[in-house]
Amino acid sequence: MLVWSIVYIVTLLSLFLPPVMLLTMFFLLVPVLVMYVRLGTKAFLIHYLACLAIVYVLVSALLAGWVGALLVAISLFLLPPVFQMGNLYKKRAPARNVMTAGAVTLLLELLVSLVVAQLFGLNPISKFKSMIIESFNMYSPQMRSLIGIDIDTVVQLSVQMLPLYMIVFSILYAAISHTLARRFLVRAGESIPSFRQVKDWMLPKSFIWIYVIALVLEMFAKDTKSTVFTLVLNLLPLLSTAFAIQAISFLFFVAHAKGWNKTLPIIGIVLLIVFPPAFFLLSLLGVFDVAFPVRERIKTKG
Repeated sequence: MLVWSIVYIVTLLSLFLPPVMLLTMFFLLVPVLVMYVRLGTKAFLIHYLACLAIVYVLVSALLAGWVGALLVAISLFLLPPVFQMGNLYKKRAPARNVMTAGAVTLLLELLVSLVVAQLFGLNPISKFKSMIIESFNMYSPQMRSLIGIDIDTVVQLSVQMLPLYMIVFSILYAAISHTLARRFLVRAGESIPSFRQVKDWMLPKSFIWIYVIALVLEMFAKDTKSTVFTLVLNLLPLLSTAFAIQAISFLFFVAHAKGWNKTLPIIGIVLLIVFPPAFFLLSLLGVFDVAFPVRERIKTKG
């Protein structure tokens, strides 16, 4: 646990190294999760608070006190997902439950932080708009003309899609944290359930109805500033991505059922990443996989 404490201290300090920060920020939960599961509550708090004290003293001495306080605040912000996921680990809960709990907790924290910041006059939405405008202005006039959307529309759509960004971030953060933490905990002798194999993944059938409702709403959402338009703008990409991933699961299932190697699903993954038109086709395949008993027929045929 002393090693994990040192790892956590180094990871927190790395947040001030821009080239490294983009990578290490996704590992902040891992050392704390390992310590929380492996230690009792009292011992965990001793290790955790000692880490924060060391980070605060070092950063305050080298830079400034407010910088050290910022790192402590970031660490405390990520503590609730640790408690949620760690408690489920101790109960040997399914991996999907662990990831869902972590993602939902993180998402709720992001939403509350956004509201609190707005109430205190920090206006994060305005700062987000300024960042979008600055990024857009970095492109050459030729590139901006190729995009085909004026800056006001880009800013409006970007702000309306903030819920989608936060949901995707929360899911990715929880998934990465679970995958790494589970691996280290299993090596340490803990019995932590893993995700089901990709070929066995299956979305609930209720997703079909939500998808259909979103498509119907899209037909009537003409006002780009309406709540319905914002809902559809966030919901459709999220559902389409979920069904595209479902399609990859289906390809793994077919390869397994037919006794083929994994070339087919690997091609599907490559196309999903590098060939945008394949995204729609895979989403459609995922919808069919969830809506109809295609897998049962494949099993029957052998």
